[in-house]
Amino acid sequence: MTASEECLSVRATRWDDWRVTSRRLLISGAAPETIHWIDGRSKSGRKQSDLFGSADVEPVVGEPSAEAEGQNAAGASSPFRVPKAFLNLARHVSCHRSPGRWELLYRLLWRITGGEKHLLTNAADRDVHTATKLEKSVSRDAHKMKAFVRFREIEDAEGKRFVAWHRSDHYTLELVADFFARRFDVMRWAILTPDESAIWNGKKLTMGDGAPRSDAPEADELEEVWKTYYANIFNPARIKLNAMRAEMPKKHWATMPETALIDDLVRNAPTRVETMIRHAEGGVSARPFLPEVSTGKSSQSIARLREAAAVCQGCDLHGPATQTVFGVGNANAKLVLVGEQPGDREDLAGEPFVGPAGQLLRETLNDVGLDPAELYITNSVKHFKFKPRGKRRLHVKPAAREVAACRPWLEAELDVIRPKMVVALGATAAGVLLGPGFRLLKSRGQVQRSDHAKWTIATYHPSAILRVPNEATRETMRQAFLDDLHFAAEHYRMLP
Repeated sequence: MTASEECLSVRATRWDDWRVTSRRLLISGAAPETIHWIDGRSKSGRKQSDLFGSADVEPVVGEPSAEAEGQNAAGASSPFRVPKAFLNLARHVSCHRSPGRWELLYRLLWRITGGEKHLLTNAADRDVHTATKLEKSVSRDAHKMKAFVRFREIEDAEGKRFVAWHRSDHYTLELVADFFARRFDVMRWAILTPDESAIWNGKKLTMGDGAPRSDAPEADELEEVWKTYYANIFNPARIKLNAMRAEMPKKHWATMPETALIDDLVRNAPTRVETMIRHAEGGVSARPFLPEVSTGKSSQSIARLREAAAVCQGCDLHGPATQTVFGVGNANAKLVLVGEQPGDREDLAGEPFVGPAGQLLRETLNDVGLDPAELYITNSVKHFKFKPRGKRRLHVKPAAREVAACRPWLEAELDVIRPKMVVALGATAAGVLLGPGFRLLKSRGQVQRSDHAKWTIATYHPSAILRVPNEATRETMRQAFLDDLHFAAEHYRMLP
């Protein structure tokens, strides 16, 4: 930089700010060494104004391979082409706490758009090496946020709301907020951190200022349920204390209720290992429908989940219901069937799909050549919701908050089984697995990709078919149900 060149002071706070400003700088031909970047998140950075602002400006970094007319480093007019790898890298680096991240990203962008289009493939390059280290640090922090956030329930003027407080190493919340919005889309929640907050009202995600831990509730009724669940999935035979402390830093323990159990669980580990061995040697008793044929680790984990769910009081449905109706079947299944909730017969028997809907399901499985003993079957909601009418108990569709309360149980089952394929029976199960935007009548029978399986197919719930009064319509739906399961069976036989 010559004495005649003026150093520009530019402020950036978030990823979108940097994208807007970097485009204008590239168009103006501003070289990295002529720019002084100010971190808008630092105390000193908040006091200084942004040179360019953000009005009526389009970012240089948009969709992968998007083009925008501008100038390259030599001043000639040419389109800016940004590789997708840079987008992914820069998005993560922008969330790092390092005040030099904006300068580093602009320098990389300048070099890539200035002719070094394969720069990111050079791992030995100093800038690339530094950016990769920052990206990995942010990715680890994002993983810990997803794993360690614990919601607690409160009541406000609009009803139940769930609040969590978390201390992150970097500005990671904006990176993972969409993940929580997708996963907990049916409940209202807020995640608070010292730097920023994310609020989901059931429809829209809003980012806000940071908050102290005192703004979050200390405990709630769900805490004991969560402790029971954690105690039952804790595997005493695989304790590695050093690895546990590395993956679960003590700074997070204050907001994680299960950590209060760790000392006792570790102390009693030898006794629990002996109990597990005796249980495995004794085998697992068969079920009337979909017997649990495996006696491996997955089977033991499912058994512990079932024991934990038996005392679940996560929503009001546990009161009127007779019992928790957990999933049953092959704990190593490649294919899992997920329904809505147990019915009257299922509530009394403690088994899913043992009533008329179960009979229709079994008949159809046999018709398409699927062996029930190879599958695992469960429901999105584990308690029967009904309204009494005389001596009868009539099915009532579960509310969104009840589906949300049971969702961790379903996800725990799928995490243990890790199926290659899932069939969602009905709109409720499809919404849980494929998101609230999924429309059963529009996309029924089509292969989708979900968070828990490579192949996910949604079809009618057999009870919905049985409830249709018109015989012709009922037969049409039954044929469609048969076709969907036949399609699923063909894919199932393609699985390794």
